[in-house]
Amino acid sequence: NSSLILPEASLLIAGVDEAGRGPLIGSVVAAAVILDPNNPIVGLNDSKKLSEKKREQLFIEIQKNALAWCIAEATHVEIDELNILQATMLAMKRAIEGLLIAPSLALIDGNRCPNTQIACQAIIGGDGLEDCIG
Repeated sequence: NSSLILPEASLLIAGVDEAGRGPLIGSVVAAAVILDPNNPIVGLNDSKKLSEKKREQLFIEIQKNALAWCIAEATHVEIDELNILQATMLAMKRAIEGLLIAPSLALIDGNRCPNTQIACQAIIGGDGLEDCIG
């Protein structure tokens, strides 16, 4: 009898972050991405610390090289009905569940995790610590 033991690095980890939180009008948007560990993307960091041009370049590279990615939103109506925190969690849940590949774990930028069947871990300041969140 032999069993296949996968190295820990083979776990599919999704990074999840939101944007647009706090505006008076408009939606809150969340993105989830599973980066390819065999094809690293140089320059990922907290997107708020990057120039708009660099963010656009990295977005193209992520679209091209990531194993999976998804952008989702909660509308201004949902924000009004739920509140901004719950709407943010909803957008994150939609982004995670919208990935074409199910991750083993989702790393969430912040101190709360959305209610999803995927295991999640919140990381305060995660967008500056984990490439997949940045």
